Amino acid sequence: MKLVCLDGYSLYPADDSRWGLFAEYADVEIYDRTAREEIVERVGDAEMVLTNKVPFNAATIAALPSLKYIGVLATGYNIVDTEAAAKAGITVSNIPAYSTMSVAQQVFALILAITNRVEDYARGVSEGKWSSCADFTYREREWPELAGKTMGIVGFGNIGKAVAAIAAAFGMTVAVFTSKRADELPAGYVKMELDELFAKADVVSLHCPLTPETRGMADARRLGLMKRSAILINTARGPLIDDAALAKALAEGKLYGAGLDVMSSEPPAADNPLLKAPGCFITPHIAWASTEARDRLMRIAVGNVAAFVSGKPVNVVN
Repeated sequence: MKLVCLDGYSLYPADDSRWGLFAEYADVEIYDRTAREEIVERVGDAEMVLTNKVPFNAATIAALPSLKYIGVLATGYNIVDTEAAAKAGITVSNIPAYSTMSVAQQVFALILAITNRVEDYARGVSEGKWSSCADFTYREREWPELAGKTMGIVGFGNIGKAVAAIAAAFGMTVAVFTSKRADELPAGYVKMELDELFAKADVVSLHCPLTPETRGMADARRLGLMKRSAILINTARGPLIDDAALAKALAEGKLYGAGLDVMSSEPPAADNPLLKAPGCFITPHIAWASTEARDRLMRIAVGNVAAFVSGKPVNVVN
């Protein structure tokens, strides 16, 4: 069998020896990146393909009659028309729960960047601001403790649960918007409706999938419910937020800050208003990519391929 990976670079470059782990199961061809117009030619007569962000719509699937397996190198699989794949007899698998703690860690890295401004102070010290200070300390802004504040979590899957546990360890009250019943939540957690959560939480962290119902959930109306002292965090999906509305809220001082690891389009357009919005801390979709998470992803991807070759596919999403 032949396996083609179309965009492996974000995981590991094509010449990385770890791609050799797939060689036990197929003849392997790895590409760092693939343009849409190159998909059909590169996949060719391969029975298996790995993709992270290279899309497979119905037309592409129809043009690849030899294809039997699509392995998505991520948890989200909206880049594949799973219905068309199923009709064509193609198995589609994803990589579940590989980056839970990596993303949860990034959530608090963003929160602490906004509150404690460690990078700003470290830069100031290196620039001589402390050395030239008349006092034993210098302070450029007020900053809040997290203890005693309310952490609002939208979505209570693996990552939402991990973030909630860290928030509780910080001494925060945890409020959750979830389809789960209140009695299914850990002791001390409070279930809230979405508008109530946005209005009452000191930090709102988004951990829900992108659906027609959740797209743009953080719009001007809902952002207007938030406290001026509140922080919005998004490490889930960029389009959950109305970019223009959030940029306006930050510019008008209606929010304390925002921490984003995902954007409505990626890479973001150079004129996206959030790139220069005050109090907006943006990282380039790296929450998933700790060393351990990428190694875990690779191991699961190899296991998915091995399971498919053996006739017992796992992590199937279609």
